[in-house]
Amino acid sequence: MAPTASPRTGSTVSTPGPVPPRAAGPLGELPAVHAAVICVALPGLAMSPEHGQLTGYGLEGFYQHGRRLLSRCQLRVAGRDPIAVQGRSISADRARFLAVVRTAADAGPDPEIAVERLRQADGTERITLSSSSARPMRLPVEIALGTDLAELGAVAAGRAGPELPASVHGSGMRWASGGAHSAVTAQPPPTDALASAGVLRWAVELPPGGSCTIQLRVSSDRPVRPSGHAASPLPSPEEARAEGDDPRVAALLQHSVDDLRALLIRDPARPADLYAAAGVPWRCGAAPAEALWAARMALPLSTRLAAATLRTLARTQLPGPEAELGRIPGPFRDAGPYLPPGCTGVEATLAFPVVLAEARRWGLPEQEVTELLPAAERCLHWLAATLDGDGYLAETGPGAAGFVRAETQAHVHRAALLGAELLRECGRPGADAWIARAGALRERFRADFWLDDLGGGRPAAGRTADGRPVPLLGAGAAHLLDTGLLGGGRLAPGLLDKVQTEQLARLLGGPAMDSGWGLRGLAVREPGYNPFGHRAGAVRVHESAVAVAGLAAAGYEKEAVGLLRGVLAAAEAFRHRLPEMYAGEQRTADSAPVPHPAACRPAAVAAAAGIQLLTTLAGIRPDAPAGTVALHPMRSAPLGAVRLAGLSVAGAPFTVRISRLGVAMVEQAAEWLQLGG
Repeated sequence: MAPTASPRTGSTVSTPGPVPPRAAGPLGELPAVHAAVICVALPGLAMSPEHGQLTGYGLEGFYQHGRRLLSRCQLRVAGRDPIAVQGRSISADRARFLAVVRTAADAGPDPEIAVERLRQADGTERITLSSSSARPMRLPVEIALGTDLAELGAVAAGRAGPELPASVHGSGMRWASGGAHSAVTAQPPPTDALASAGVLRWAVELPPGGSCTIQLRVSSDRPVRPSGHAASPLPSPEEARAEGDDPRVAALLQHSVDDLRALLIRDPARPADLYAAAGVPWRCGAAPAEALWAARMALPLSTRLAAATLRTLARTQLPGPEAELGRIPGPFRDAGPYLPPGCTGVEATLAFPVVLAEARRWGLPEQEVTELLPAAERCLHWLAATLDGDGYLAETGPGAAGFVRAETQAHVHRAALLGAELLRECGRPGADAWIARAGALRERFRADFWLDDLGGGRPAAGRTADGRPVPLLGAGAAHLLDTGLLGGGRLAPGLLDKVQTEQLARLLGGPAMDSGWGLRGLAVREPGYNPFGHRAGAVRVHESAVAVAGLAAAGYEKEAVGLLRGVLAAAEAFRHRLPEMYAGEQRTADSAPVPHPAACRPAAVAAAAGIQLLTTLAGIRPDAPAGTVALHPMRSAPLGAVRLAGLSVAGAPFTVRISRLGVAMVEQAAEWLQLGG
């Protein structure tokens, strides 16, 4: 039954003054978000505490296009705050909060009124009151609303300012500041609206066993057009499915796809192109390196995300001067306590030809490859012009001073080899020169970056400008195992030789690096280790996925399985929505993964990492131009039998099954696609 209402909503006046500000925390300090219930379908976002009441503190509220449209939404029933009993996400863009209300008429300890709040990222909330009483009930209901119309960055920095005065507007409230405004409309209309307090009121009548619903809609002058649910370049969670002996595989794939779709944003220059924002809540905009990593790891689902991401970044390439021609711009990123900041634009520039080459293997149409090839050539042109006399790519950030990072050389080597094959097969010049550069880099790297010791040696994390090695063991070393996919289902050679690769596998799978929940960013015995350090000890999910794929491909399945099982167990603890990182605390029999208070969740690379972890089980290596696909499954079948459906190879549906014996079988594929070696 609907609440009773009367047309008295225009009878009140605006508040005479602003409400005091509600702090997000000390100025400049990021609010903790690890316990927040986050709904996201960009550009819409809602962040809530687990009890569901929006109080205006911290980052709480509804956001659209990076602006907080509503910061406070507090429900009272019969003059009381509902007693929260549960709050959780039910999909990437929706959350459900349950509460009960005790009234003076309750006969015993059992509450007779239940309250359900369904909150969505698009700015809607449905509040349903249900009665279990045998008698009719009449309850006063009020909802207190407020906002500051602050930008997300200002809220995060503690500079949101005071709540704005409200005015009654139609069947709800309205706020305005400068050129921005927001409004909340209610259905059915409230019995009364008090702008001075920002309160909407209803007189709700519930028959025995009855219920009523109030729906709120938050809006602004900018329409919300969620990218991930219209013309998405990715399949829906219902289309991409996993099933098997371990029920966690189904949940991980479902949530990974759902989260990645929710993070898709449109390129303003070409709205048809969708790419992944880095993560919520801190990085809801363009992040070139993360967007390319996410697109690459999601290639088993579709090449469309990769194509759109590549087109978007191609439009950002610098036109000059000559030394900068072809580079993709991007901000610098902290690299931990002992390494200089790395440029994400450089990382994206090196990833561009790799993603294009691998997308072609997965079935990106040749016409689209041809259109993007000039941009890839510009990336390679920039790289050739920037390499130093030793064939290394030095860092250019603050305090770098000629520092050479091992992880960056892995990106260079991969770009050189995959770029060379892309040029050769597309009839473009320069392939032989890039193969020669890659060979010279391998030879020099194996001598310059390998440090012998009594434990069997390790790769240096970097070298200073005067040639001194930095002997830190961190997760960046996993990129040395990520060689890239060539034609015929082959993997490119790695920077390390066979003996060095075996030793690195032993180190990554050892207790200093494997936390039991995934790969630590820095080994526990290294100076500066911090289990919460985002590049100094915390588990970064996408680096764990890179390590699992690289170890499995190199034949070190035991180490790969240990990391895989750790991340899968962590995903279960996080309700299968993996954050970008979590603490590198050691796993014990009675422990749980420890959240990082500032981690994005969802994050594009973490969501895409879930996809890569599961597809690594099957070891799918397609070569669509040659009409073949090879399968190199993990022979130990660490998760038992697994079936992956809704994948895509050569633009056609692809389904693969891995048996309990570790044998992979193709169940569905394009008719002309042949199973290769």
